[in-house]
Amino acid sequence: MLSNKNVLLSRHTILTQHFLRTAQALVLSVFLGFGSLNGAYAADAPTVNINTADAATLAEVLVGVGDDKAKAIIESRETHGKFASSQDLTRVKGIGTVIVAKNSDRIVLK
Repeated sequence: MLSNKNVLLSRHTILTQHFLRTAQALVLSVFLGFGSLNGAYAADAPTVNINTADAATLAEVLVGVGDDKAKAIIESRETHGKFASSQDLTRVKGIGTVIVAKNSDRIVLK
């Protein structure tokens, strides 16, 4: 049987690990977001409507998205309907918050 001290230490460790993962994700998101503040970069970046584009266009325009992930985006769109936000792309296997953040200036929803 665990003592109260051990239970508290275990809970503290879990909370600390969760906090560190959350902080890392936040720092990464902020860091990636600053790249999009450069006006020249944002103006030059091509855009794509993720609700209407074909797989070839998605793979060409979105950073970190190749043919397989582009096809998965199309399949998800056909199965679950249009994406309401760019964050909805994270429901597609292989696409996480980092890829969405890298493409924030490229993703269009209409």
